[in-house]
Amino acid sequence: MTQHDPAKSDMGESDLAALISRAVTGRGLPPVETWNPDHCGDIDMRIAADGTWFYQGTPIGRERLVRLFSTVLRKDEDGQTYLVTPVEKVVVHIEDAPFLAVEMSATMRDGHEVLTFRTNVGDLVEAGPEHPIRFEATEPDGALKPYLHVRGRLEALVTRALTYDLVERAVTEDVNGKATICLRSAGAVFPIMPAADLAAG
Repeated sequence: MTQHDPAKSDMGESDLAALISRAVTGRGLPPVETWNPDHCGDIDMRIAADGTWFYQGTPIGRERLVRLFSTVLRKDEDGQTYLVTPVEKVVVHIEDAPFLAVEMSATMRDGHEVLTFRTNVGDLVEAGPEHPIRFEATEPDGALKPYLHVRGRLEALVTRALTYDLVERAVTEDVNGKATICLRSAGAVFPIMPAADLAAG
């Protein structure tokens, strides 16, 4: 894993917001995957497991600012998540996932149910082949936590309330010759657990 300079950046929240505002122009998400800036250290920014953003230990209360920051998040091959502009890259510490999936709607299209999620920062993501859902068992109780791919290497943790809705929609499918509890959306199948594990529980 790449080792980063532990020195703190002297960039403040307002300085970073101004820099990002200049970099983010027009509609749509900025092309952060194409930017290659220098790493500028750590400004003590953190996203808590409940989706709250913190800067130097204080929650960022301005929703518009959080949404602006969220548009330039990028997770790199080193496993670290950054705020990225064309000229700056600073570390963001992630407790669980950078986003939360907080709302879900179900519609029918071409004979398939399509699940569309809204994240806590306003992204609309349609679960399907390009945006899979994966399920991870937590320790030590083995409770399932679903994660929805949003963009790049970034995921949204599906809230517990929505997780119950997903489980209610689950069906049993044959996956590699084994009966598996799965979720379907837009024609894609997302395994949850072996059916035998559910029966054993």
